[in-house]
Amino acid sequence: MTFSQRLLTSLLPLLLCVFALGFAAPARADNDIQVREARLEPSEGGWTLDARFAFELNSSLEDAVNRGISLYFTTDFELTRSRWYWFDEKVVSTSQSVRLWFQPLTRQYRVSSNNGNSSNGGLQLGFASLRDALALVRNVSGWRVIDKGVVKPGTQYQASVRMRLDNALMPKPFQIDAVNNRDWNLSSDWARFLFTPAPPASASTSTLVPATPIVAASVAVDAPNHAFRLRGTLPLAFSAALPPGAARVK
Repeated sequence: MTFSQRLLTSLLPLLLCVFALGFAAPARADNDIQVREARLEPSEGGWTLDARFAFELNSSLEDAVNRGISLYFTTDFELTRSRWYWFDEKVVSTSQSVRLWFQPLTRQYRVSSNNGNSSNGGLQLGFASLRDALALVRNVSGWRVIDKGVVKPGTQYQASVRMRLDNALMPKPFQIDAVNNRDWNLSSDWARFLFTPAPPASASTSTLVPATPIVAASVAVDAPNHAFRLRGTLPLAFSAALPPGAARVK
C-alpha cells in the first residue's frame, strides 16, 4: 500500500464524520424554538409575563396533529436572586402548558391553555387553519408568574423563560416513540434578562427584546445567538383580545 493510499484510509473516517455533521446541522435547526421577546409587567396581583416565540412544525409533527394527536407546548419561567455567600436563590419556578389538537367533527384546530395558576382548563379556542392556531401557541400573554409580596422592591433578580414541546404530557406509547425520534424534540434555550421591581408609586416593566435604539436604560442579557438588551415596553404581536381568525369554543 502506497503512502497516499494509507493517508486516504486514515482520513476517510474523519471525512465521513464531517459530512455527517454537515447534514445533521440543518435538521437540528428545524427543531429549534426561538425566544423573540419577553417582558414582565406589573399587575394587580403581582407581575405578568408576555412573550413571543418563533417556530414551525416539522412534517412529522404536522402529520401527527392532523391525525388527531394532541401536542403540548410548555412555557417555563424561573426567577432567581444572586447570593454571594451561597447558591442562587430560586424565588419562582412555574410552568404553563398549551394543548394543540385537531377536531375532525368540526374540522377545527383547537388550542386550550392552563395559565398555571389554577386547575381549570383555561381558555379554549377553535381555528380554521393550523397556521392561525400556531400563531396563538407562539404567544404568551398576561400569565401571572410573580405574586405580590414574593419579590422585594429595588432588589435585582434574573428572569429566565423558555418554551418546549412537552412529550411527558402525551399518552405513554407516544412518549416512548418520542424518546427515539428527533422530530419530536422541539425546544428553545433559556432566554435570560434582569428584573428589578420598582416601588408601587413608580412601577415599571422589564422587557427582553432585540437591541434597538429606544428609550430607557439597557442591560445586556444572556440569550444564545442573539444580542438582547433590557429595555422599556414594546407591543406584542398578540394581546388579550381574541386573535384574528379565532372563534370561541363553548
